[in-house]
Amino acid sequence: MENIPAPAAVMEACILEVMCDQLLVRDLSTDQEVLVNTSQSCCFCPCERVVIEYNGAMTLSIPPQISADRIRRASHCC
Repeated sequence: MENIPAPAAVMEACILEVMCDQLLVRDLSTDQEVLVNTSQSCCFCPCERVVIEYNGAMTLSIPPQISADRIRRASHCC
């Protein structure tokens, strides 16, 4: 059995915009817009609710940015 480490941070968010290798999302716990760097951006659509696993690091830019380790759809829409 493969030992998969737990993510450092998890964000539940609503997708606002899909761009090449990036998603603009609204963090549902803070109501903050965040730019998510991911090669999987083309797999998602605006208004989808997603769960994003990342290393916990967030830039101080506006909007802040994170790099996703894993993104999955949540069970319901925004």
